[in-house]
Amino acid sequence: MNILITGVHGFVGSNLVKYLAKENTIYGLDIVQPQKDGVMCTFSWDALDVENGLPEIDAIIHLAGMAHDTRNKSAADVYFKVNTGLTQKIFDWYMASPTAKKFVFFSTVKSAADRVKGEFLTEECVPTPVGPYGERKIKAEDYIIKKFAPKALKRPFHNFDDSDSIVSDKQVYIIRPCMIHGPGNKGNLNMLYGVVKKGIPWPLGAFENRRSFTSIGNLCVVIEGLLTKSVPSGIYHMGDDEALSTNELIEVICEAIGKKAHIWRIPKGLMNGVAKVGGWLHLPLNPLRMQKLTENYVVSNKKIKSALGIDAMPIRAKDGLIDTIRSFGK
Repeated sequence: MNILITGVHGFVGSNLVKYLAKENTIYGLDIVQPQKDGVMCTFSWDALDVENGLPEIDAIIHLAGMAHDTRNKSAADVYFKVNTGLTQKIFDWYMASPTAKKFVFFSTVKSAADRVKGEFLTEECVPTPVGPYGERKIKAEDYIIKKFAPKALKRPFHNFDDSDSIVSDKQVYIIRPCMIHGPGNKGNLNMLYGVVKKGIPWPLGAFENRRSFTSIGNLCVVIEGLLTKSVPSGIYHMGDDEALSTNELIEVICEAIGKKAHIWRIPKGLMNGVAKVGGWLHLPLNPLRMQKLTENYVVSNKKIKSALGIDAMPIRAKDGLIDTIRSFGK
């Protein structure tokens, strides 16, 4: 299979190349075009504007985009240009291609919801993104759905399958992963890792919030399954099987680096009061940060596992996290 990966030089792209190149021919599409092991050739985005500018492609994995800015410093127009504009360009090319039959778009759970209401987040939710990152991703999703299965946009969840498609020989998968991590990529684990490594006690032990993560190994297995198995088009959430509390995550970090966990279970009311004062004094711990540090964000992967015909992800959340954390010191 000839596979075109946009954003091929990024963390996810690099891991997909290693995983897929054994059985497939990989081409890249990126803003830079250096040679890369496992990639036959990397083209510039201008190649999409040239007739026969690309070889015959069977499947496209669209990764190119601007990652979530945790400091909220990136301008909305930049997010739009990268996360929406490039998506429109590559998807138009896909729909016009006579050979490409599968299109995988990497969105994010943040396009569905900034906060999870209820026990966990499923695909049956009305998209309510907050901030430029999630808002531009949902616009990219909507563009794809409009071109592929337009009547789905009239549904509250924008859910679609092959029966909704206006073309009969193509399939589209919108993947919404939660936080992706793996060896060499700290992601949002960096702050917590730094706290634990320095031996600083964690003061929010009284909060038993739970969060989902996506191990890069599990993600590679899922993407290969979408490309090789008969999986219906649609929106799929992605995460590991197990959600972890922050306290459990700290214990995992300590196990990985050989340190003892220091978790303080200070009463919630007291810590909320401290955060409120921090908001008045413009300190790092304020009500918004307190909310982010203590909220639940559990993502259901039931739909994607059912579609792939698997009972469990191959890598346990804890094992994937330990591999990631141990790579930080290398």
